[in-house]
Amino acid sequence: MNNDHMVKVEEKINVKKHRVLTGPVRWIFMAFTVIAVCAAIFNNFHLAIGGWTFPATGYLFFLLAFFLPLVFLVYRHSKSASTEKIPWFDYLLALLSFISAIFLCYHSNDILYKGWEVMAPVHARIMALIILVAVIESARRTGGLVFACVVLFFALYPLFANHMPLFLEGKSFGFWRTVSYHGMGPESIIGIPLEVVGNVLIGFMIFAVVLMHTGAGKFFLDFALALLGPLRGGAAKVSIVSSGLMGSISGSVISNVLGTGSVTIPAMKKTGFAPTFAGAVEACASTGAVVMPPVMGATAFVMAQVLQVPYVSVIIAAAIPSFLYFFSLFIQIDSYAARNKIVGTPRAECPKLGAVMKEGWFYLGAVILLIFIVVVLWRESQAPWFTVVFILTITMIKKSTRLTWQKFLDLIEAIGKFMAEITSILAACGLIIGSMGVTGVAHSFSGEIVSLAGGNVYLLLVLGAFASFVLGMGMTITACYIFLAIVLAPALVNIGLNPMAVHLFVMYWGMCSFITPPVALGSFAAASLAGASPMATGFQSMRLGVAAYLVPFFFVLNPALVMHGSALVILYSLLKCIIGLWLIASSMEGYMLGVQRLPMWSRPFLFLSGLMLAIPGWMSDIGGLAGGLIFIALVVITKRFSRSAQTG
Repeated sequence: MNNDHMVKVEEKINVKKHRVLTGPVRWIFMAFTVIAVCAAIFNNFHLAIGGWTFPATGYLFFLLAFFLPLVFLVYRHSKSASTEKIPWFDYLLALLSFISAIFLCYHSNDILYKGWEVMAPVHARIMALIILVAVIESARRTGGLVFACVVLFFALYPLFANHMPLFLEGKSFGFWRTVSYHGMGPESIIGIPLEVVGNVLIGFMIFAVVLMHTGAGKFFLDFALALLGPLRGGAAKVSIVSSGLMGSISGSVISNVLGTGSVTIPAMKKTGFAPTFAGAVEACASTGAVVMPPVMGATAFVMAQVLQVPYVSVIIAAAIPSFLYFFSLFIQIDSYAARNKIVGTPRAECPKLGAVMKEGWFYLGAVILLIFIVVVLWRESQAPWFTVVFILTITMIKKSTRLTWQKFLDLIEAIGKFMAEITSILAACGLIIGSMGVTGVAHSFSGEIVSLAGGNVYLLLVLGAFASFVLGMGMTITACYIFLAIVLAPALVNIGLNPMAVHLFVMYWGMCSFITPPVALGSFAAASLAGASPMATGFQSMRLGVAAYLVPFFFVLNPALVMHGSALVILYSLLKCIIGLWLIASSMEGYMLGVQRLPMWSRPFLFLSGLMLAIPGWMSDIGGLAGGLIFIALVVITKRFSRSAQTG
């Protein structure tokens, strides 16, 4: 596989979503992208021209002015619309969104010091209305109709909040007061999500795009193949590592499935994996990657802002849960391969590790540099810019990876498309935060839900998991997280649970919708590549990704798993979770290393023993360990007795 193949796959994905831009429109698109990126660099490095810097809100309006119009140029208004011709109303929407955002940027000090969000002149209100409509329409095009309907409901929520029942009741406002608040207030469109885009996320997303367009996808696949290809079930293990590495950086489940899956799924099928299983492996690996450090997609950056902690704190907290998820997935794949006698890829067909590292060492070097700057130097907003310069410098030095002028233009266009999508989605998410805050529902909801659950922590967690899963089916992971971080997370924190663990819990369960029917977008995308039944692949993904449903309960009940506690407690908690998940994964596949095939009667008991061991508590630890050892011993004795009887 080469990088051109992966780029072609990505282009096929984008053609379904994007128009093909040509001529002056493409040059305008790229010019807007470059201007917005330069503004981000100017802001992230705290530069000044003659003592002048961007006002805080002015900078965010400026980003909207240059990223939001791009949505209407590149995203079609319907699936049946032309991929080449841009209708007049999309030009109009692009122009109006640019004018309104530039106007608000120019008057950012008036908004701040003259209280325009409460009492604004008529022309400012009209501009706020235009930007509000533009954000909602852009959300429909980038996030889908369901997401846009949710955003529209919350955008209008202040108009009828006083008529809502029970704990959904809040304070209501008039139409123009609501419009002014959303368009000019610091806690709505230009609130926390857009702050994350402008201050941190833009650099990391550009880093992800640059990695993909300079050949990192090919390197990660070859690297995983050289390491794991010859092992038992190696093709599936390669899928885990390569999809995990790429998905962590890109933060997109679907594009990761379609990008790396176009190579890994055929390889799995070729070595003997069933199509349904191959699709499920790719879906689970790509889904788990969005909660895998160091990047973790947009949601983790929003989480850091909501919790008011450095992003490095989120990375550290997410490390053990991510490891446990992929450990369980690895054990299940190994057990499946052993039970079905699936061998690895012949060593002669695998690349040599030395040759792979010689060709693409700088990709791993870039990731290590990124982690060093973020974790050691604590310069998270500037870290990705340094790594982008590092990658581009090395790729231009090496003849095999050097960017031509056309590839460089393609890179700029890809950055514009990616940032337009992220900006529109997160600006729309700001409307949810704004409405819940201004109506007062965000503050009252958590207390009411604790009262409804009678303060029962387990009932609250189950309600939270269910709510996260349901919202995850119709919204992006980030939008789902933002909503629940406002209304549900405070309730869980108020009953004594660790804040970081609670917010990761919500994020994990929102992620589960990508592999769980009836929606299961990640599984369905993988099924299309595998030529398998979508629903069958979805249910197989649930079985393979069982850790995604269990690990959140483990760490929310035991904060040591999010690095909260002494080193000894953290190590002990990690060790028993590893053993517990080993028992659970083995029971799911009916095969255990050293014991081999498991009789059906033992599998439910091993699952229960693993669950007891992973859940915190001395009694459950003793019961789980004792139960696991007893049932393993019984299985071994039964198998030996059976062999003796056959020999006799």
